Amino acid sequence: MMGHSHAVSGALLFAGTAPYLPPVLLHTHLSPQEILMGTVLCAGAALLPDLDHHDGTIANFLGPVSRMLCRFVAFISGGHRHATHSLFFVAFATLGTWAGIAYLGRPFTLGMCFLLLALAVRALNLCPPGHGFHAWGTNVALAALGTAAIAKFIPSAPDWLPYAIGLGCLAHLLGDSITKQGAPWLWPLKTRYEIVLIKSSGNKLETEILTPLMGAGTIALLWLTVLSPYPLH
Repeated sequence: MMGHSHAVSGALLFAGTAPYLPPVLLHTHLSPQEILMGTVLCAGAALLPDLDHHDGTIANFLGPVSRMLCRFVAFISGGHRHATHSLFFVAFATLGTWAGIAYLGRPFTLGMCFLLLALAVRALNLCPPGHGFHAWGTNVALAALGTAAIAKFIPSAPDWLPYAIGLGCLAHLLGDSITKQGAPWLWPLKTRYEIVLIKSSGNKLETEILTPLMGAGTIALLWLTVLSPYPLH
């Protein structure tokens, strides 16, 4: 799937599960502000598995820094659609975020917010296209402004942030599993799991039908959970 499709799928999955899973898994009900923040950050988290792709949507979201990072992750993970496209990585990202919040506190939380916002801005084409400074510099500026805004509302140790990151990574695996090549969910086993609905990334089924439907679904769910006078809680 394309980067923007992954981002929208992450937003949809968080918006759809926010009223139900956090009370069960985290023993907490998310406020409207937390649902909105989580939806945006989960959209960014849905790009994290593609840190193994040196030429993917996110390879240039932070300019030369992200290009070096993606090449390093690709090297240690075995290349594109290997370790980072597995349940191992979902667990690693979730537990790593929990540990970072628990031991490093607010600086880590805000750093993750910046990273995820930068991924979301890039994937959703909210910054200029291309690989030059005008593109990634604008991305960095928008992510920094977004982080400053979120900092006014987010606690230093949000227990829902690891959940949002794990859910975003899971959304990515689900998305890649409906394309050719699938995803090695049980890595280090090499078996790839797929149900091919999208024969080629960026085709009309993905860009003109599936992604718009997911976007509309996200908006509808946010209306029901955040804006409606009768929210789904």
